[in-house]
Amino acid sequence: MKTLLQAVLFSLFSFAALPALAQDTPVNINEASVETLTTLPGIGAVKAQAIVDDREANGNYESLEDLTRIDGIGNATVANLADSATF
Repeated sequence: MKTLLQAVLFSLFSFAALPALAQDTPVNINEASVETLTTLPGIGAVKAQAIVDDREANGNYESLEDLTRIDGIGNATVANLADSATF
């Protein structure tokens, strides 16, 4: 029983760490799903959906500055994404 409890706890902590591990690899803004975009700093579910919608309506992003087309994404957010996002 103790081993089972340890395995369950290990699994829970492992899954909790997945978003943090996802930050190690830059997210491709032009290919990422809403769920993946939410792992980026400063990007919640609403902004992530807006990015996907804008991408589908206007085509791929060529630079981080293009993200400022999205309401609520300004220069500060763009600067925070420099190490986390790619195209």
